[in-house]
Amino acid sequence: MNHEDVSRMFHTESDKLEGLISNAAVTDLPVSEIVEIYYQVINVSSMALMLRQQIDPDKHMQLLDMITHAESIISERFNSDIHPRIQANLADLITESTNNLQSQDTGNDTDMSATYENLRQMMSTREFVGQYEKGLSG
Repeated sequence: MNHEDVSRMFHTESDKLEGLISNAAVTDLPVSEIVEIYYQVINVSSMALMLRQQIDPDKHMQLLDMITHAESIISERFNSDIHPRIQANLADLITESTNNLQSQDTGNDTDMSATYENLRQMMSTREFVGQYEKGLSG
């Protein structure tokens, strides 16, 4: 893979991340999109770290600028704003689902089963988001 291919791939992944972050800035994300945005943040962060170690800053200034831009978006928009909102939203949704389960009539097993599955997915996602948080502070 040559330098241009790597630059294009990083640019594509960074653009995808910017789109996900822009969407997350204006709406609460469903669980499936929460996982997607975290994977994309981790993907772009990993690529940026690898590329910083491999490129010559004097020869690849444009790529270095793209890396710096992506890192600042992750730091300033995602880590500072969106990540805390996702954590708070998940906590609220889990509390709400738990309360709904506690107050539901046990007669409708189908609804209970769906609510339990939804709660399980949210709790699993909260654990995933918590692992990201540990990476930030560690």
